[in-house]
Amino acid sequence: MNTCTNKQWKERGDKVFIGTYARYPAAMVKGAGCRLTDADGKEYLDFLAGIAVCALGHCHPRVTEAIHRQAGELVHVSNLYYTEPQIRLGELLTGNSFGEKIFLANSGAEANEAAIKLARIYSGEGRYQVISLSGSFHGRTLATVAATGQPKFHKGFEPLPEGFLHAPFGDLGALAAMISSKTCAILCEPLQGEGGVRPLDREYIQGIRKLCDQNQLLLIFDEIQTGLGRTGTLFAYEQLAVTPDILTMAKALGNGLPIGAMMTRADIAAAFTPGAHASTFGGNPVASAAAVAVLEVMLADGFLPEVQRKGAYFRDQLTFLAERFPIIIGSVRGMGLLLGAVLTEQGATHGPTIVTKMFERGFLMNFAGNVALRFVPPLIVSTEEIDALVSALGEVLAEL
Repeated sequence: MNTCTNKQWKERGDKVFIGTYARYPAAMVKGAGCRLTDADGKEYLDFLAGIAVCALGHCHPRVTEAIHRQAGELVHVSNLYYTEPQIRLGELLTGNSFGEKIFLANSGAEANEAAIKLARIYSGEGRYQVISLSGSFHGRTLATVAATGQPKFHKGFEPLPEGFLHAPFGDLGALAAMISSKTCAILCEPLQGEGGVRPLDREYIQGIRKLCDQNQLLLIFDEIQTGLGRTGTLFAYEQLAVTPDILTMAKALGNGLPIGAMMTRADIAAAFTPGAHASTFGGNPVASAAAVAVLEVMLADGFLPEVQRKGAYFRDQLTFLAERFPIIIGSVRGMGLLLGAVLTEQGATHGPTIVTKMFERGFLMNFAGNVALRFVPPLIVSTEEIDALVSALGEVLAEL
């Protein structure tokens, strides 16, 4: 039972937390569907979804039931043994994608670490460089920070691990010129989430695939944010006519429980032999059971087409706002229910203010890459909830 106010929880939290987050002054105590409630009883409509994590909304009954059931049967035994939830999860992932083998981890950064290590060991001695794109985001560990193409995330952590290069976004010629005998892989997001909801053009990403084929490189897709139904298909690559060699996922996989996965073809996976890579908690039975429930819901008839329909509707509503407020919103971009309202140069100065004013009105969203208002609601969001968000955002923009 909650006995503290938002202010009291904040004071207690600030005493014990290292200051790595600029937190809003609200302690969330309950969630259901697309709504959260804080310690003071205020309700919020969540268009951030734990940063694209709670794809089925908060406390989805199927996921909650799976967690409860598994927690009463088996919580942990280590990866020295097989467990049913892990195997069922692997079968669902490989049965609905290009993948043939998976490695289970606890997060997106861990999944990307596994992908980088696999690319290096598969490619052989002397081939260790990974080329990623400017504006990318791949995680917070030292290797994934090094792979991230945003200098602000590097500051203070130098020297970073060697072997990571960043190609200018959208410039296929510059990317080609960076490939050498040391290169083993190209790593990219089909759509850059943290970089400002910036999609890679189909021709560009197909060109990257061609470069990999011509130079015997592995193509790694980071689908940690774009995967698991977010773009309207189970994985974004399905819409691009490009198949990667390795794919990473996390975020929505456990609908809030920590779990990530790295997926690849069997011939590439064979480079990982016993002891080459491991994780104590990766694929924990409870998290895996939650992930199985998530996939069963997402793969049910009609679910993904409905995400596409609502994504198109939401995009249209944001486009109407852009037409009403062209001095603030320059364009709308994204895929499915991963959408960004790209602000003009003048509008971008108001980005943080817009997010704060929306928070005060009871709507959660964020400002990504210092360029776009990012919207990643639960995939179960209704058109009525989309309308409520758009109406409130219109009021905020009118004030500006």
